[in-house]
Amino acid sequence: MIQKWKDYDFTLIITPILLACFGIVMIYSASMVTAVVEGNESTYYLVRQSIWFGLGAAGFIFCSIFPYKYYQKLMKFIILIIVFLLVAVLFFGNSVNNAKSWFQIGPFSMQPAELAKLGIIMYLASVYSKKQSYINEFNKGVLPPLIMTGIILGLVVMQPDIGTASIIFLIACSVIFSSGIRLKHLSILIAVGLGLALLAVPYMVTDERLSRFTGAYKPFETPDSDGYQLIQSYLAIGVGGMNGEGLGHGVQKLGYLMEAHTDFIMAVVAEELGFIGVLIIVGMLAIIVLRGIFIARKCNDSFGALMAIGISSMVAIQAFINLGAISGLLPITGVPLPFVSYGGSSLLIMLISMGILNNIAMYVKKQENGETEEKAEGSRNRSTINYNRGGKRWQN
Repeated sequence: MIQKWKDYDFTLIITPILLACFGIVMIYSASMVTAVVEGNESTYYLVRQSIWFGLGAAGFIFCSIFPYKYYQKLMKFIILIIVFLLVAVLFFGNSVNNAKSWFQIGPFSMQPAELAKLGIIMYLASVYSKKQSYINEFNKGVLPPLIMTGIILGLVVMQPDIGTASIIFLIACSVIFSSGIRLKHLSILIAVGLGLALLAVPYMVTDERLSRFTGAYKPFETPDSDGYQLIQSYLAIGVGGMNGEGLGHGVQKLGYLMEAHTDFIMAVVAEELGFIGVLIIVGMLAIIVLRGIFIARKCNDSFGALMAIGISSMVAIQAFINLGAISGLLPITGVPLPFVSYGGSSLLIMLISMGILNNIAMYVKKQENGETEEKAEGSRNRSTINYNRGGKRWQN
């Protein structure tokens, strides 16, 4: 038992759990007034997020113990479930903010697209890890997995949930790039993707979506409509300064900043805890991302390495989009801040992902101690990701 405890990566246990607990505190601070205005108890959102945290903690523990290599054997079942849920939500889901992307289960709601983020990581990691010997052959090694990726992306876009679809697309790009695909093939994929995006523009562009760009890049031209939310975010960030107004003493959450406990939770953090509070959260997210990349570099199993890259990318991409929205760098897309924003589905998937990453880290520690089933040299020759960039091959 002592040896097993030594195998755990405590950085990947302590950091996400602290972030999630901090998020619960900030959600309570940001939502107590909103909850009362809506006719609920002031602890309404606190209790709901705490329940999801409990479920996520259970998933975290299970996935930390469950050997990650078994996901490869269950991949067909996992993808089938994800596609089924994404199709079902189009017919039976509830509409929230003009997107039919939620299942209502009693007092709780679930977003299948959040599961699709983790599912696409598992799927692409599984398929490309098996294709390492012919990864440079476009039709045989690169193209087939993209069909299923396109189906999942299409189902998410149909909801429509452009923010989540963008995250899934970027995650897929990070895994595909890390699999060792040639730059020539990557350029082809990027060109095709841009072409499809341009073709879809006439069908996807609406006045509401265009208003998000106006609100992001010209907020002071429409301070009472499109630019209102971002201006309130600026006020929260500006008032907070270095040390903040103090936990619970923020003003913007009192009906000025809409959705303060969800997408704009970091604006409340900036107002109440200042730049120092923001820096701590960003630093902890960076620790998770960098730790995941480090694990991927050390792992001699390509499936584990690609999953670690995908999970790290998911956290980094989602955090960047959320922080970009509250600062005016990017349009508002409704993407939550990992571990911190209110949202049960997001928190559940993030904690499960951390459990999987922890299990990969345990494999790496055993690998370094010579305790894995494969001999290090044989495993490396057989399964390590090979990168071919410009005709030069090197190993991670």
